[in-house]
Amino acid sequence: MTTTSRAGEPADREIVVARTIGAPQELVFEAFTQVRHLSRWWGPEGFTTTTRSFEFRVGGTWDFAMHGPDGTEYQEWITWREIVPPERIALLHGESRDDPNAFESLLTFEAAGEQTWIVMRTVFPTKELRDEAVDRYHAIEGGEQTLHNLAAYVAQLKGAED
Repeated sequence: MTTTSRAGEPADREIVVARTIGAPQELVFEAFTQVRHLSRWWGPEGFTTTTRSFEFRVGGTWDFAMHGPDGTEYQEWITWREIVPPERIALLHGESRDDPNAFESLLTFEAAGEQTWIVMRTVFPTKELRDEAVDRYHAIEGGEQTLHNLAAYVAQLKGAED
């Protein structure tokens, strides 16, 4: 995990998690485009996902619930803001469509031969919301686990293609 700073977006409001995934860029990107893929790997270890609606297009939404290993249900809502296949996805993520505490994420996918360097950069509205995500919801560990789950899932897909 690294934290960086850009003009107008101080490091104290962001989380950046990155990983190399042993699959081609197009396959890793595809894992984000279809709910049949997302429901198999999205979230930290021990979590499952139930989708209520999903439309992967700019302005489209993903309305879903994440179920924690302790039985806690987390209402989630993502609006896709930018989609540049197979390089970039920008989204707004909150508990509901009008969540005032929603945060922005930018996912970038960089080809490296048969591997992909993926970076998830999340910017929260305030430092306090970022700190709460880190301390209460373990967002850094959760992001790392989510990318681990993605890597394992696309490895299975890649194996099925061979």
